[in-house]
Amino acid sequence: QVQLVESGGGLVQAGESLRLSCIASGNILSINTMGWYRQAPGKQRELVATITSGGSTNYADTVKGRFTISRDNAKNTVSLQMSSLKPEDTAVYYCTADQIRTAWGTRFNDWGQGTQVTVSS
Repeated sequence: QVQLVESGGGLVQAGESLRLSCIASGNILSINTMGWYRQAPGKQRELVATITSGGSTNYADTVKGRFTISRDNAKNTVSLQMSSLKPEDTAVYYCTADQIRTAWGTRFNDWGQGTQVTVSS
């Protein structure tokens, strides 16, 4: 069984920075894409950023230039460095992993439990 566990959420003021981390565990051989989504109260879950095992990245327009996604393939971790945070970045942030090769087969679209990020004005 694969588990994704996020850490690093919290309460910050506008303009400050925060770093989220996520580790995937469970007899994992490789992971194709890892990323972050977020869901604000009353809104749909939306893409924040993704990164492939080869290092190709994709960002939502709303976070380009402020957020940086990175990963360590050997450790099955993905991080999100968030800078110049705005109140509208307030949301629950979810780690995601897709095409996870394990000893028992390939899994698709696994999610973490989420971590709260609150940005005060």
